[in-house]
Amino acid sequence: MRVIKFGRKIVSECNRGDVVFLPRSKLATSDVNLPFVLNRRQFPLIPAYTMTINKSQGQTFDQVGNCLDEPVFSHGQLYVALSRSRIPNHVKICTKTSEVQGKLLNSEKYFTRNVVSQEDF
Repeated sequence: MRVIKFGRKIVSECNRGDVVFLPRSKLATSDVNLPFVLNRRQFPLIPAYTMTINKSQGQTFDQVGNCLDEPVFSHGQLYVALSRSRIPNHVKICTKTSEVQGKLLNSEKYFTRNVVSQEDF
């Protein structure tokens, strides 16, 4: 999810047109040495950071998410994108469905264009 606007609600870009509501959590200090109780409210969010596939080469992460708006354009780029995580099950991929990539009909499998092989499948 990408946070677009803060306010009483958070607007999401994942499901365009949908608004996602996240309740603010009230937190209070439990330090008995303070003569007062410090209260604060915050959204339960964890910040995330983005980088390009080329910039991630040579790095290793606990979790990786790949957003492929378009198919990768060079040999080895998809391998680099998918191999950055220490654990293969911690890799998530988001694709935009088109003729050259997306979800296969009646299946849970996804595909993207092969930039190396010129064979027609």
